[in-house]
Amino acid sequence: MNLVVFAAVWLVLAAVSLPLALLLLVLAPILWLLALPFRLAALVVEAIFAFVRAVLFLPARLLGERARPGT
Repeated sequence: MNLVVFAAVWLVLAAVSLPLALLLLVLAPILWLLALPFRLAALVVEAIFAFVRAVLFLPARLLGERARPGT
């Protein structure tokens, strides 16, 4: 779906300003590569929070505590 949105935005930009659209075509992969470390960091932080949550709720799970339907 993101590719479809990118293509539609690029076509509109190409109709308005072709040099700017070509620049976007060149810079998009570079920006994607620059964003990869931040996505990896977000994945690691999310995994750490999931691990801490699992450790904190472990005693309740061992004692048989179940979530109430209304909460």
